[in-house]
Amino acid sequence: MSGAIMQHWIQGQWVDSSQHAHTRRCLTGEPFQEFAMDDGMRAAEAIEHARRVFERSQWAHQPRLRAQVLLELADQLAAVQDELATRISIESGKLIHHARGEVMACISECRYYAGLARSIQGRVLETDAGKLSLFTQEAIGVASIIVPWNAPGTLLVRSLAPAMAAGCTSVVKGAMQTVSTTQLFAECLARCPSLPTGVVHIVHGDLACSQMLCQHPEVDVISFTGSTTTGKAIMASAASSLKRLSLELGGKSPAVVLEDADLDRAAHEIALGIVPLSGQMCTAIGRVLVADAIWDRFVPVLRDRLAQMKLGTPDDHTADLGPLIDVASAERYERLLAQANAEGEILLAGGRPSIGPLANFAAPALVAIENPHSTLVQTELFAPIGIVERFDTDADAAVLANVTRYGLSASVYSQSGERGQRMARAIKAGTVWINCHNRLMAEAETGGYRESGLGRLHGVEGLADFLETKHIYQEFGQLPTG
Repeated sequence: MSGAIMQHWIQGQWVDSSQHAHTRRCLTGEPFQEFAMDDGMRAAEAIEHARRVFERSQWAHQPRLRAQVLLELADQLAAVQDELATRISIESGKLIHHARGEVMACISECRYYAGLARSIQGRVLETDAGKLSLFTQEAIGVASIIVPWNAPGTLLVRSLAPAMAAGCTSVVKGAMQTVSTTQLFAECLARCPSLPTGVVHIVHGDLACSQMLCQHPEVDVISFTGSTTTGKAIMASAASSLKRLSLELGGKSPAVVLEDADLDRAAHEIALGIVPLSGQMCTAIGRVLVADAIWDRFVPVLRDRLAQMKLGTPDDHTADLGPLIDVASAERYERLLAQANAEGEILLAGGRPSIGPLANFAAPALVAIENPHSTLVQTELFAPIGIVERFDTDADAAVLANVTRYGLSASVYSQSGERGQRMARAIKAGTVWINCHNRLMAEAETGGYRESGLGRLHGVEGLADFLETKHIYQEFGQLPTG
């Protein structure tokens, strides 16, 4: 274990707790960093400070200051980008070259919302002579931001940056597995010279801490990324105070391969789409829907591409996928493979290779399933397992793509622009890529239909969950005539 105990950052001060825990190295399971663990009391303290700062400071009315702070945060992150990528890789198991890409996305997101902070506008409406309506966009108040472990940098920034741009004050809690990443963000924020004290607070904790962030009456909006099950629990806990919710939840992304697709390109994109972070990504491809006319030609190509994927340790720059987050996830993966063997045709066996002391690696697997109501089809597996299904017509493909309760993302493969566009419009998903997958960027909104969530993150609409529209009406009359 290295370094001093990581503490909460509340009202610009480092604050300890009576209980401590530690993160672990994903590859070895060894302790990595010790941190103060909140039972909810520090979170409550942070929320109360955030409320006072929101109500008593001019932060919500200073867009140029907010833009400046976000640019300073981008610069601070750039200054520690190597260390940040290393922490992400050590704790989450993300391949180091992917972690570096995540850090660059964090920096980009801060700079993007710095620009939007100065572009928040309202509108004016004259309903009749001498009667004027002014519509303003104002910060909603205090935001709770709860972040998962699988992309602890970008998933933090994509909520925090729009919250800051909008003029909210915030309390952030990262995942227990990746506290050192969250801590480094706190250190970067602490070094932003223009950031007013108490605009952002960061706490570390478990379920009790999360519950406080969701239930405290002074929280106005909750921004959460994670599982659908947890999202539903947050929605229930927030009901008593009618908090606004921004939820990006689970996914079961279908990739639809039409018979006129470029099969090599489709196989390449889909194989990469199945294995990001070893399948532990909400937008990873979980289902591959293949036109019956090309099944015999395409499925072997996809199987071979997946079989060629290289597993490696997080510091292996040549690897395509690294370890699962923990041994429990690897054991769950084995149970899923056993179920797949019982329910369908195994096309690529997968398995747990002996890499690293924990054996928490999982090789890509591919299985053909005929029953669309199988739990393997209907649930998010969070593992590098692709489910392949057949369809006949384009209309059948659209019905099959929409057979689950998820609707986060999808991709369509066709050499006909019109055909690809028709299919994309028919699929109920927040993002549909054509002839590619997992192209994510600060400028483009992401979010889900149905049980994949509420609201949107990234893009201009990413501000919406942190803003309220106010109508100010005035009857000022008319100048006398004659």
